[in-house]
Amino acid sequence: MDQTHALTPPLKHLRLSGILDTLEVRHRQAIDEKWSYVEFLERLLQDEVERRGQKQLTLRLRRAAFQPDKTLERFDFSFNPQLNRQQVLDLATCQFVVRKEPVLICGPTGVGKSHLAQALGHAACRQGYSVRYERTSRLLHALHLAQADGSYAKLLVSLTHCQLLILDDWLRDPLTQAQTRDLLEILDDRYGRAAVLVATQIPVADWHHHLPDPTLADSILDRLVHNAYRLELKGDSMRKVHSPLP
Repeated sequence: MDQTHALTPPLKHLRLSGILDTLEVRHRQAIDEKWSYVEFLERLLQDEVERRGQKQLTLRLRRAAFQPDKTLERFDFSFNPQLNRQQVLDLATCQFVVRKEPVLICGPTGVGKSHLAQALGHAACRQGYSVRYERTSRLLHALHLAQADGSYAKLLVSLTHCQLLILDDWLRDPLTQAQTRDLLEILDDRYGRAAVLVATQIPVADWHHHLPDPTLADSILDRLVHNAYRLELKGDSMRKVHSPLP
């Protein structure tokens, strides 16, 4: 106890106070197992590395704002037997984030697109990447408000800096010309610089019909569709299947 008390000020000064959480336990282990000084120090430092890693992961997950149960471990592959499971697992290695490539998850309502999008985002957070998860309509509303209060440029920068941007419910709601330009602005800033993952119930072949300006539509498709990884989900709605109603 006296040793711990004496070490507290210098450890706090060095921003290593997390070591105090395991110091006493490691000290006893070192005595019982006859560790060398180097082994003792190595264990303490490893504890601190793991503690900081967990703290950073918690922060990344909180910033991403995922639903807590939307992980790959909780995804029901049996519900979508046609889904290429190996492709999903390959995407979960997050090489597409490293290569700054787009991913498109398409399928009807309720088949697990949002779950899978968040699960891949969760995997990226675990591997140390910064992730931002957005419902497209809410993001567009936030951009509209940002234009009014002068924070538009700052919001665009924050959307550019995350290593993976997930846009859920893509093209679910009709877009205005201004909203389409906002989306293109985001995609322009990220093109070739950072990965984008889109989850949508609108087939890619129909995207042109859901975008109000053909020229802007061509530009958006050029930045998202070409060279994108595609996951196609099919089947009935999970919510409908699991509904208690007859």
